[in-house]
Amino acid sequence: MNDPIGDMLTRIRNSQMRGKSVVSTPASKLRGWVLDVLADEGYIRGYESGTDSNGHPTLEISLKYFDGTPVIRELARVSTPGRRVYMGVKDIPTVRQGLGVSIVSTPKGVMSDANARAANVGGEVLCTVF
Repeated sequence: MNDPIGDMLTRIRNSQMRGKSVVSTPASKLRGWVLDVLADEGYIRGYESGTDSNGHPTLEISLKYFDGTPVIRELARVSTPGRRVYMGVKDIPTVRQGLGVSIVSTPKGVMSDANARAANVGGEVLCTVF
């Protein structure tokens, strides 16, 4: 797999289209950090670590719905393995006039765009969520 973050986002999108409440994805530190930001911003209920039938570590993501519709309306990958997108603190984009969130990987950790602006640090824009 070349793009683990893109794979996780696609699993979340597909599970929400099917109306699933829980989705499983292979575990990694970066995926966990991205899920921490999604949970802090209220887009998912949370996640738990576990193992699959072969003993590989996994993350079980609890998806969030409101009146039967998914809370996450749009989930897009910005920086890909073939085209990395780095931005300074002044250039970090706002998503839908501030209603959405950009997830940024900074030297101070993975954080939302608002937290990156507050910490006055830029980095690689991983994805946008609305």
